[in-house]
Amino acid sequence: MGRETVGSAHPGRLQVGVRIEGSSAVLTPVGELDHHTADLLREPLDTALAEGRARLVVDCSQLAFCDSTGLNVLLGARLKAEAAGGGVHLVAMRPAVARVFEITGAGAVFTVHESLEAALAQ
Repeated sequence: MGRETVGSAHPGRLQVGVRIEGSSAVLTPVGELDHHTADLLREPLDTALAEGRARLVVDCSQLAFCDSTGLNVLLGARLKAEAAGGGVHLVAMRPAVARVFEITGAGAVFTVHESLEAALAQ
């Protein structure tokens, strides 16, 4: 494993774990990703990119909710990661979260995996 951090300005709303797995930064948001908590995911995504990690894996298995602000954070990270030669891989989206991606069509621009193991193996 690598380093792991967890932060939250809104205790109980969203926490984001970060660790390094090979060439990937794995981010695990836990809770609700919305306009109040979006920066709690944006900041570690930007940090990973600034540290040269262009392959970002977001483990959504514990993400209970995502609104349009959260979606925009992920879309912004995707553009930055692709510009750096990488990408954003989404893992194990719950139905409520997957629905946001389905409705907006954003699911088509991300690589989506059923499991973290599958995302890291690719």
